[in-house]
Amino acid sequence: MPQTSSATDQTAPTPAAPAPPTALSLEERLTLITTAMAARLDEAAVAYEVNTAHILIEPVDLADVVTGLLDTVPVVIGTDPLPDLYPTPVAALLQRAHHQLLTGGWCKDALVDEDGARCMLGAIRIQARGDSGLEADAAAVLLDAIRREFGEHVDSVPSFNDAHGSARTPIRMVDQAAHLAHARGL
Repeated sequence: MPQTSSATDQTAPTPAAPAPPTALSLEERLTLITTAMAARLDEAAVAYEVNTAHILIEPVDLADVVTGLLDTVPVVIGTDPLPDLYPTPVAALLQRAHHQLLTGGWCKDALVDEDGARCMLGAIRIQARGDSGLEADAAAVLLDAIRREFGEHVDSVPSFNDAHGSARTPIRMVDQAAHLAHARGL
């Protein structure tokens, strides 16, 4: 039998040359770049979260940062009192208490300090002019306004007042309570 060489018997097909790459359309290039950028942004977001996880921050209330002009008209004894801007008694009382805090000063840890400044409840009490029912209603609306913004964990108006180091937030909350009382028709 004749022997044949295996090297001569190989009739394997030769691979075809690869086709030249076709140019991508503009839409295909944009899709490719968008996908790559989305992956990079996702990776950066994870890295940011990991790198900043140890930093404790409290959210900033923009109402505490962005302020307007304060009413700086001095209170002169014997002049006409602030007119009631609200027709309902509780809202008008809270509006007067707000004005009291703006003009007479705010304090903490006391109803009235040695300079005559008052806490939130002290301003309500002086402006209620002895009407304990009206005072209680105003304090209840104020506590409700505080809890709406700061949560149900707030125990009382005095504890909220004393928890702050500056007048900005307590005075703002008395103003918001006046708006809330007006909206409720109180």
